[in-house]
Amino acid sequence: MLEELKEKVCAANLALVRHGLVTLTWGNASAIDREKGMLVIKPSGVAYDAMSPSDMVVVDLDGNVVEGQYRPSSDTPTHLVLYKAFPQIGGVVLTHSPHATAWAQAGRPIPNIGTTHADTFHDDVPVTGEIPSDRIRDAYEEATGDVIVETFRRLGLDPVATPGALAIHHGPFTWGRDAADAVEHAVILEEVAKIAALSVALNPAIRMNPDLVEKHYSRKHGPGAYYGQR
Repeated sequence: MLEELKEKVCAANLALVRHGLVTLTWGNASAIDREKGMLVIKPSGVAYDAMSPSDMVVVDLDGNVVEGQYRPSSDTPTHLVLYKAFPQIGGVVLTHSPHATAWAQAGRPIPNIGTTHADTFHDDVPVTGEIPSDRIRDAYEEATGDVIVETFRRLGLDPVATPGALAIHHGPFTWGRDAADAVEHAVILEEVAKIAALSVALNPAIRMNPDLVEKHYSRKHGPGAYYGQR
């Protein structure tokens, strides 16, 4: 079932290792087949170097395992919340990459202060508010997704234009058209988190001209985009 999607999700998870974004079994990638209403995700706690496409777990949109020999990632409820709230996305990634996670643990959004950031993330990468204690006890992973969605709605952000968020005290989530796109955004997010940390250390007050933000974002993603090849 969903064999092609399993191949893509397994490849996305292995790409997280190749890019140095995960340690041990931390992190996960998933993708959704919206037509079938099913999600493919990494199994929980299985070592990356031992994973194959057949180890991927298929779940329905209620989180029930449809196919797979392992339990799905413990973060599956978070992924499901994001897929339901953001119908434009087809892949989700969680890492604990050090620089992006540092911003999450500090409770600070990553400011859009450079063109490297603006090329991919139109706005500051937001950090969520705290999860209430009763939700931590009873539905922690689902609540993690809820606070990401609430943050985007409160700030009026477009999840396509800013394809990532920092779950406070936890780490970075990214998403995209598919699992590979979500991985690419995770790679970029870690890099801009590192650059921003260095920049803010040198000049805490630095901001960027909004016109420069618009220029860099629109030349790659706007209606008249001209970056790259046709």
